[in-house]
Amino acid sequence: MLTNSQTPTVAAESSKFLPPADAKERVSQFMKQLQDEITQALTELDGVGKFHEDSWERPEGGGGRSRVLRDGAIFEQGGVNFSEVWGSHLPPSILAQRPEGAGHGFYATGTSMVLHPRNPYVPTVHLNYRYFEAGPVWWFGGGLDLTPYYPFAEDVTHLHKTLKQACDQHHPEYYPVFKRWCDEYFYLKHRGETRGVGGLFFDYQDGRGTLYRGPDPNGQAAIYSNKVGEPAPRNWEDLFAFVQDCGRAFLPAYVPIVERRHGIEYGDRQRNFQLYRRGRYVEFNLVYDRGTIFGLQTNGRTESILMSLPPLVRWEYGYQPEPNSPEAELYETFLKPQDWINWK
Repeated sequence: MLTNSQTPTVAAESSKFLPPADAKERVSQFMKQLQDEITQALTELDGVGKFHEDSWERPEGGGGRSRVLRDGAIFEQGGVNFSEVWGSHLPPSILAQRPEGAGHGFYATGTSMVLHPRNPYVPTVHLNYRYFEAGPVWWFGGGLDLTPYYPFAEDVTHLHKTLKQACDQHHPEYYPVFKRWCDEYFYLKHRGETRGVGGLFFDYQDGRGTLYRGPDPNGQAAIYSNKVGEPAPRNWEDLFAFVQDCGRAFLPAYVPIVERRHGIEYGDRQRNFQLYRRGRYVEFNLVYDRGTIFGLQTNGRTESILMSLPPLVRWEYGYQPEPNSPEAELYETFLKPQDWINWK
């Protein structure tokens, strides 16, 4: 039982973990800034394509701005979206993970991006960072992952080292847990392969409890997170700073890869394999991706939600790569979780 002298201390301690009064405005402003920074840099990188912006409103509350680039010199299609929505109740996809949010209105904002390059030697990339509030609960989530077709180990290592550097500024165990979580999340169970070479993925981060909050208690992310235990509590400001650094790590992680690879010559074989592998991207986004499900369940703008899909794609029955080919190397090495930081 708490005494009167203890009550203010407990209340003060609890208040440390509440978002500041201007939390929504600050996160929304950052997400729009991130969209601006990324689209400006990608426009300069491509040199030909321009982003077309569509602003939209959601009848239930909120809206966003979708920016799509098509038929560029480097990017066949790419979208960088900002959204900010609110409503009276959380959709089932969120309540399944955070039942304590039931009965409360919600607020969600974030920036998401998918780029589909023209050259098969340039990898597809995906980014999403987001923030939720629902009554007494709040959390940050997001990440970045790379999906190459003809991968280069040095490129994958560069991306992972850049992301690790961003994580290490905030906690030494962020990268090891969130890298494993990414390998787990971007996994096509029906194919038995990862979508790509991973990166970072995290969700439901509110500064308390274990770092891994995913659905698989027996997976590598959970095992590692349990060994780490519960890190010291981190407040809203700590996590917001972490998300900002992760978001701004995208350009130094990805742009050098594009600059090294977009001039490599390719032919019909490489192009057909790229289109075939894009099919895996479609399968994941339509079957598993929680962002897609959340957007559709909250009556978001369909065109913006599905901008992640590639403009051209093909499927082939029973495809098997030729032994000892570059295509076989993708399956044998790069579509399996690896320790890319220490890759030799």
